[in-house]
Amino acid sequence: MPSAHNLRRIARHFELPEADLFADHEEFTRRHILNHKRVAGSPVDLMIEPFRDQTQTLRRYLGFYHAHFRTPSWEGKILRSLIWLYEKDGYVMSRSVERVITQDGSVHQKSRYEGMVSQRGSCVYVIEHEMVRDGSVAETILTPSHRQQVKFLRGMTIGVALRPHVSPYTSLSIWKRIDSKVTPREALKACGAYCHQSRHIDPAVRSYLGEQQDNPPLTASGHFLS
Repeated sequence: MPSAHNLRRIARHFELPEADLFADHEEFTRRHILNHKRVAGSPVDLMIEPFRDQTQTLRRYLGFYHAHFRTPSWEGKILRSLIWLYEKDGYVMSRSVERVITQDGSVHQKSRYEGMVSQRGSCVYVIEHEMVRDGSVAETILTPSHRQQVKFLRGMTIGVALRPHVSPYTSLSIWKRIDSKVTPREALKACGAYCHQSRHIDPAVRSYLGEQQDNPPLTASGHFLS
């Protein structure tokens, strides 16, 4: 039998009354397992909970961004997509558009994603699903480095590449905030697959993503530009 001091520590760790540690098996199950399941609610509640009441926390991140990343689908390129973070019914939502058109017009890829955003500790989580039947699910985890600076948000993305074959991948990802003077139409037009040394790629983006990797990372948007 543990000492009284250790019993208090055990009870405190599991957030239980000390007396419940001596309850018989059936009573303990009724109080702390069956009861907990009722409180937890449905599977949907379980997944939605981290995204509740995030408006105040994430307000400074609302707006439009260009996301930059690499993907096996467009090997050797830096891809740029358009992302909008906005508030709706107390949640912070995301909407992403990826568009790629090759110079010869042989490949025209356009994808749209919708998702939700949550900040947990120092990380911002963006979970999105592709708006087509059996569409993929993607996650981006951002780690803002300065509380007051949101020009660049750096992190990683996990997604699914469609070319040359369907396969999951990871990529460094860096978001650049779009100036409020730029219209959404102009921002979308700037999306695309860019050469690493393109003058259209910000040096901070180029530096973070680095040179082409053996197993490149992410999916995206627009025209091949150099």
